[in-house]
Amino acid sequence: MQSKQENTDITSRSESRSCRLMAVDDEPDITFTLKKVLEQSGFPLDVFNNPQTALINFKPDYYDLILLEVMMPQMNGFELYQEIKKKDKNVKTCFVTAYELYYESLKQKYPKLDVGCYIRKPVDMNYLVNKIEKELASDRN
Repeated sequence: MQSKQENTDITSRSESRSCRLMAVDDEPDITFTLKKVLEQSGFPLDVFNNPQTALINFKPDYYDLILLEVMMPQMNGFELYQEIKKKDKNVKTCFVTAYELYYESLKQKYPKLDVGCYIRKPVDMNYLVNKIEKELASDRN
């Protein structure tokens, strides 16, 4: 749980933003929290708990950044990333996971994976907002 001060810090940064985000996580409580916090911070957010539904509803050139849980049933976050990149090569992506990521193994399994944004669970919401702001400001896709 966040303290009132933490919530104030997040909310005080809220401003009119034109960026649109998508989050995909198979845990409804996580997407609920992400939506609440990020929208309070001025980021419109569409959430999905099923990666296949997210892919069907993905709109090219609509989202500026997507947050993808790595471990999901039916389709993992890396597979979803590859499918989304076929539709929109410019959308920025951050992977969110509670698991230790072994980058060399990932590069061997997903050689076209060129993402530098990984967020470890449990997520501090101030850190998440800062990370999103930095990713949106970066030139990396």
